[in-house]
Amino acid sequence: MTIDEKLAALTKEIDEKRAQVAPLTQEVRDLAEKAESDEEFAAAKEKRAALDQLNDAIKQDEERANLYKQAIKGQEQPNPTAVKTAPVADERRAEINAAIRSKSGGQDIVIPRELLRAGAASDTPTTTGITSPDAAPTIPVDISYVPQREVQTVVDLKPFVNVFAAKSASGKYPVLKNVTDTLHTVGELEKNPALGKPQFSDVEWAVATYRGAIPLSQESIDDSAADLIGIVNANAQQLVRNTNNAAIATVLKTFPAKTIGSVDDLKTINNVDLDPAYTRAIVASASFYNALDTLKDGNGRYLLQDSITSPSGKTVLGIPVVVVSDTTFGAAGEAHAFIGDIKRAVLFADRAELTVRWVDNDLYGQYLRAGIRFGVAKADSAAGFFLTYTASTPTLSK
Repeated sequence: MTIDEKLAALTKEIDEKRAQVAPLTQEVRDLAEKAESDEEFAAAKEKRAALDQLNDAIKQDEERANLYKQAIKGQEQPNPTAVKTAPVADERRAEINAAIRSKSGGQDIVIPRELLRAGAASDTPTTTGITSPDAAPTIPVDISYVPQREVQTVVDLKPFVNVFAAKSASGKYPVLKNVTDTLHTVGELEKNPALGKPQFSDVEWAVATYRGAIPLSQESIDDSAADLIGIVNANAQQLVRNTNNAAIATVLKTFPAKTIGSVDDLKTINNVDLDPAYTRAIVASASFYNALDTLKDGNGRYLLQDSITSPSGKTVLGIPVVVVSDTTFGAAGEAHAFIGDIKRAVLFADRAELTVRWVDNDLYGQYLRAGIRFGVAKADSAAGFFLTYTASTPTLSK
């Protein structure tokens, strides 16, 4: 098997392993959420260990693939720092004369320069040898025709919000408010007092359409060494995910703003400002997560702890953390986060999701159309806060 064939086989193996990561991650999350006994929790940990082994195997295969690529590309050899020159013409003439004198009684015989081997005085490998540029027309250039996708943030925020199937282009969605009333004390045979009525708030939503199309010539489909239609389809799915995340992030940024500069500020928001009835989660930008990752308690232990149920694998103050790119909440380098009950905070009206491909006879090609219809609205304005970390200190400090 040639090195090109080894690289192609290894690349296919890496793609197959990457395809197993998302289902296995979901399986770990499902097992952890349903775990109630020690045996079930142990099964979840075992499945998480299998996920870690799969990620390690992918990393090792990628390192091997890089070695194959370097071997195919080749390494330029450095030029010698010093080259020993050949004897000059006069020295060669002296050697020839010495040999002839031994045959002619010691009489010197002068040999004309033109009788010497042409170029003997400049017979230097670096100038007279054949190098790679000289042989360029005969040296093949290896080109890979299977593109590698740039690594980007792939967290999908849609599963974390309240998603319902919309049946029309707009409407209202009732959200039941938290119950604060209590039952009354009543004596024997006394008339029952009226119970507090459930209180609802209507969340208005409207569906918007997001769509686009790209034509593919039939020639490009037929002649492409890679699966061109599959590449464009995968790109369309990533566009859908990015669109969902951008719409959800826009709503999260409208929640009451809080500025923090220490872990005590974060604890105050979690313990006092946010109602205990809400489920906690933190959706953090990469810069905010980096600040969290440096937090330590009074004993020097990091507050960010491992968790098999958290999407990022970490929790802080017992709150699971979801990490998105900085540009989801702002500009690169800005530290922002949402803390609160994201499912009660955001309402996602899912109307339709389309990815259609069809043949156009006039163009001799195919059109790929991607379209989604959904609406996003703030459901409960008290369900969370939008945080900004101030860089007054190098890291969040206690």
